Amino acid sequence: MQEGEETIAAIATPVGQAGIGIVRLSGPRSLSITSKIFRPRKGRGPLRSHRLYLGELVDPATAEPLDEVLVSYMKAPRSYTREDVVEINCHSGYVLLSKILELLLSLGARPARPGEFTLRAFLNGRIDLSQAEAVVDLINAKSEKGLALASQQIRGAFRDRIADLKAPVLDLLARLEAAIDYPEEAEEILDMDEITDIIQRQVIAPINVLIQEHARRRVWVDGVQTVIVGRVNAGKSSLLNRLLNEERAIVTPVAGTTRDVIESTVTLEGLPLRLLDTAGLRRAKDQVEELGLELARRKMEEADLVLVVVDQSRPLGPEDRETIRRCKGKETIVVLNKIDLPCGLDPAEEGEVFGDLCRVRISALTGEGIPLLARAIREQVLGGETDLTTSQVVPNLRHREALGEALRNFEGALESLRGGRPLEIAAFELRAGLDALGAIVGETTDADLLDRIFSRFCLGK
Repeated sequence: MQEGEETIAAIATPVGQAGIGIVRLSGPRSLSITSKIFRPRKGRGPLRSHRLYLGELVDPATAEPLDEVLVSYMKAPRSYTREDVVEINCHSGYVLLSKILELLLSLGARPARPGEFTLRAFLNGRIDLSQAEAVVDLINAKSEKGLALASQQIRGAFRDRIADLKAPVLDLLARLEAAIDYPEEAEEILDMDEITDIIQRQVIAPINVLIQEHARRRVWVDGVQTVIVGRVNAGKSSLLNRLLNEERAIVTPVAGTTRDVIESTVTLEGLPLRLLDTAGLRRAKDQVEELGLELARRKMEEADLVLVVVDQSRPLGPEDRETIRRCKGKETIVVLNKIDLPCGLDPAEEGEVFGDLCRVRISALTGEGIPLLARAIREQVLGGETDLTTSQVVPNLRHREALGEALRNFEGALESLRGGRPLEIAAFELRAGLDALGAIVGETTDADLLDRIFSRFCLGK
């Protein structure tokens, strides 16, 4: 049996105690398999498409009811996968959901792989690959802006942008190929100034804008990896707890309490942050602490933003200076903590060590200065940008790489045309650029890439 002819089943909701759990089937046998265990409360005829039926699930082996459920049937092609789909809404619980799935598998369905429902939607032409990827972004959205961007992409905003890029290229390619086939009429067919202008304005410039969108706005979907560093007892864990408004990290007067990286997510000023509290920087006293310090240094290198916490009630130490040195070239905010205590910093030394780095004075203990820190973080990450509503698409890393490849080919075609090279070279480069754009929406995608993309999905999606 070919894969598209198989009926798949999976639990579509997180397994656990909850009000509702959903088990989903997709494939040609979805309805027949379900009918063997479902008894509608009213009527005995076949289930009609896009109706919700109340009834009981019955174990065929014992004829005993398992649960009172609601069953919906969606006949192909008017379904998520464009196949026959059945969804069983039952009470949620690990044993119950597992039992229902076990019955469905025993009656002929097979377990769905991660993301296989969405994969079938893509393979059956209901959505393109960029829309499929947006499903994961929608589920994992860390901010309202990220949610809105993923929603736009699911509705086809990115697909439409790619189509707008391809349209002039296809037109130019047709003209080039006509000139190649009829060289004696090439001068009448081609206006080189017009063609190069179209490539520059309608293709290369918009691609550059999309690439910049990835660099500038990806934070809304992925979140800003924000690492909190500083020497021991500077108040890093207290700052983490204050930003989260909960006791996430242990805070004690004992130096070196935090040895591993503690990660949490919070939204400040509408900006999603992935906060990482790290081990206090000092000379390690044992192997465990050394591992924690090495992990802290590595997270600093990977960070989008570094919050350097300094205890302003003490003079600066060598660890403070070393931390600032390591932050060179990175987005950094110096958080001068413990302003509820007398200041112990030398103003001249403060200016010398921190230079033009952004500095915010706070008390993690009382909360004073935290709103100022939140605004400083937003300004540091967004660069003062305030208009965040113009873009409807945000390329992910795969899209960014494909756009880069397309850009290189289109720039090569432009250079070939301006340099008077054979038209065949420019035509080849335009086709290569079109292939790169096609990879974004899944028109030119191999099986290995599909496996990598859909392996990120959860079971049942």
